[in-house]
Amino acid sequence: MNASIEDATLPTTHARSAGAPGTGDAAGRYDVIVIGGGQSGLSAGYHLKQQGLSFVILDAARRVGDAWRQRWDSLRLFTPARFDGLDGMPFPAPANHFPTKDEMADYLEAYAAYFALPVVSAVRVMRLSKAGESFVVETNGRRFEARQVVVAMSKYQKPFVPEFAGMIDPNVHQLHSVDYRNPGQLDDGDVLLVGAANSAAEIARDLAPGRRVYVSGRHPGHVPMRIDSGVALNVVLPLLFRIVFHRILTVDTPMGRNARQKLEAGGAPLIRVKPKDLDAIGIERVARVAGVRDGRPLLEGGVTLDVANVVWCTGFTPGLDWLDLPIFDAEGHVVQRRGVTNVPGLYILGLGFLYSYSSMMIQGVGRDAAYIVGRAADRAAVHDERS
Repeated sequence: MNASIEDATLPTTHARSAGAPGTGDAAGRYDVIVIGGGQSGLSAGYHLKQQGLSFVILDAARRVGDAWRQRWDSLRLFTPARFDGLDGMPFPAPANHFPTKDEMADYLEAYAAYFALPVVSAVRVMRLSKAGESFVVETNGRRFEARQVVVAMSKYQKPFVPEFAGMIDPNVHQLHSVDYRNPGQLDDGDVLLVGAANSAAEIARDLAPGRRVYVSGRHPGHVPMRIDSGVALNVVLPLLFRIVFHRILTVDTPMGRNARQKLEAGGAPLIRVKPKDLDAIGIERVARVAGVRDGRPLLEGGVTLDVANVVWCTGFTPGLDWLDLPIFDAEGHVVQRRGVTNVPGLYILGLGFLYSYSSMMIQGVGRDAAYIVGRAADRAAVHDERS
């Protein structure tokens, strides 16, 4: 690597504290409130600023980028730097460099500062409701009001662990992948990773030296190339990211709708780590965990594993129960079209495949944000004409 976030001449962040007034009117009301200060929320903020709307970005983290900083130490993005910049500011690293999670966090922090986005940090939203024509956002310390709201969060907010995890012997060290940082957190002895997707594969490789590691779950398939090879970097990835993922696989095309269904049903394939990589370092693939017997994880087929550690790479649940508005279907999914919900003035940003396959990637979130903010600006203009 020849350059990094630390080398870039970008300002440091000046995210507002929870007591700052933001950019609303004298009564503390805004045109738009953005809930979530990650890449989706910052993208929305950039486009709201371009439209000249008053807004504030509420984020539960204490520092912009913390959602990335708090992931495991060895994590790197699956996309090279040329595809990792948000609208208005390229990622400051060589085009083919795969940023670390801390470099991504620092970039987001710099982005918020560079565009002077009004981020209010350390504010956790407890309830979103509506009173008359205004949306009311109740937090752990303040109340905010706005004519419109953008919920800029993925639908995977709460770590999921099966109920039977509580039946495992208390001497077995358990944690969810969201809390994993490095091998030093775990007890000596064998490790069972429950789940077989990208997080499990990356963590398994991290843990393999010096201990026996099992991976439990259905193999999700894998990308049949090395993403850091010359052919991938110079030919395949540009074609995929700019054309296939961004323009062909959208909700407007039959191919895109089919891809969306498959993604929701089976998850994404392994990207960086291949099955043969795991085989080469001695990772053992085992059957799905079906329950617990005698305090030990029980696999389908009746085998129990005597392990010292269990890492649950079992994904997340939506965690949007604080959203007290009728935007969910019978199965709990948000009903939306390109992020526009059936509640006028309420938008969703950051969902996987919101509009296209690239919606779940940094390079795709800007287009989604621009579309949503455009609808919000149109709605604000109509309101102003009527006032």
